[in-house]
Amino acid sequence: MKHPYAVPSRLAPDLARVQAYWQGLLRGGAEMPFADDVNLTDLPDLADRLLLIDVFDRPERFRFNSIGAGLAEPGLAGKFLDETLLAWPFAFLRTQCCATVESAAPTFLAQEGPRPYARLLLPLWGEGRTGLLLGAAALG
Repeated sequence: MKHPYAVPSRLAPDLARVQAYWQGLLRGGAEMPFADDVNLTDLPDLADRLLLIDVFDRPERFRFNSIGAGLAEPGLAGKFLDETLLAWPFAFLRTQCCATVESAAPTFLAQEGPRPYARLLLPLWGEGRTGLLLGAAALG
């Protein structure tokens, strides 16, 4: 079956840097880095296009933990995705989050139109499960 949010073999340079950063955090034979190892200040020039999303289970929910100023107005951090209107650049963000958790692997979404963008989500291990998602957007 084809993955609905498959990561292409070639990413925009900034997204490729975030993916390489995520891969660099892997320890030993782990398939995903630990959430505690992520530090957004490691990518200072991309900070305005990075986000962290908390993952909750039972029920599965997602909450903005940290969100770059280039992606949204202040005040979105701390809000659950299902309690807010997800407009540009967050179309299909909830389903992409679900796919990232379910696959335990990176996911990608690109949107065409007057304000195109691409979004990469990367899973992070915490509390015995995928507990956090690192996201990055390339804005067109």
